[in-house]
Amino acid sequence: MGDAFPPSPNPIYLLPPTLPSATSSSPDAIESSSRGGRLWPIRRPPLRFTTEFDSECPLFFHKISCKFFDSLAKLKLSFQNDTKGEIFRPQLGFITKNLAVLYDVESRNTLVKGSFDLGRHLQVQTTYDLQEQLGAIAMAATLPDPSVKLELSSCVPLVRMPRAALKFPAGEVVLEQRDNVKENDEVTKVLAIEGILRKQLLNGVCTFTFNRNDLNLRYSYKDEELSFIPSVNLPSNSLSVAFKRRFNPSDKLSYWYHFDSNVWSTVYKHTISKELKVKAGYDSKVRLLWASLWVGAEDAKTKAAPMKLKAQMMLQIPQDELRNSTLMFRVKKRWDL
Repeated sequence: MGDAFPPSPNPIYLLPPTLPSATSSSPDAIESSSRGGRLWPIRRPPLRFTTEFDSECPLFFHKISCKFFDSLAKLKLSFQNDTKGEIFRPQLGFITKNLAVLYDVESRNTLVKGSFDLGRHLQVQTTYDLQEQLGAIAMAATLPDPSVKLELSSCVPLVRMPRAALKFPAGEVVLEQRDNVKENDEVTKVLAIEGILRKQLLNGVCTFTFNRNDLNLRYSYKDEELSFIPSVNLPSNSLSVAFKRRFNPSDKLSYWYHFDSNVWSTVYKHTISKELKVKAGYDSKVRLLWASLWVGAEDAKTKAAPMKLKAQMMLQIPQDELRNSTLMFRVKKRWDL
């Protein structure tokens, strides 16, 4: 379907910090202070305010972020409010390149995440929940071949064998210990292997994704105008196909069809200008008809825009005659100040 909206703020989730390069400040953002008879410029830290409204809840989601020290650190505040104006789920975050701290005001809980390098070829990442007194630690080692990396991760305190992942140019293989529940509710620990392998084939890429129960074979052919992606899942033998066609630089059509369930979906995208884009689509599985409008232009270097607006209208078509169609909408707006 269309571009998914970010998940609503829930109990703390920590994402790797992304700190874009500092944006140039406007003359209004520069003040002067007298120090020893000289004028020193003081730059106001850039602010970003994002608000989103979901009519299905209905709730407002807000996020305010501020970068300072030449974008070396970021302070983030997020909260929700309902139509009555009641504020709840406030969260405060402090994020740098190697340290991130999130504090949940309601639960009075803090989640800390840090990372540091041990030499040129070993990186350590840690996460710790102060209230639950649980954490995780991961180590990633770059092997003599820079394109090959070995990662070991484990929860703290240790309750099972560490998870091992080997990443290489052709894919990734993961070895992990999991709980296996038998018919008599007896739980045993078993080693499970899963991964993904890619291979160039003809003019496309063939991808094998496997785990303990399933094997998925996917072939992707793509050029400037056409994309064709058939996929089969074993042992269920479920077959699906995706087709994408770019008619011109402004118009693109995507179509997905699942042969085993006759479920299909389609998306049409039209670019009116750099500042205005329109999408529309339909998903037969949930009988959902939707359309979205995107307004705003990004700077090619900083990926920043003074203002962005995204509006999405959704019409839920009932499966039977006893229910009425449901009209929903979401609006998301962002300001860079």
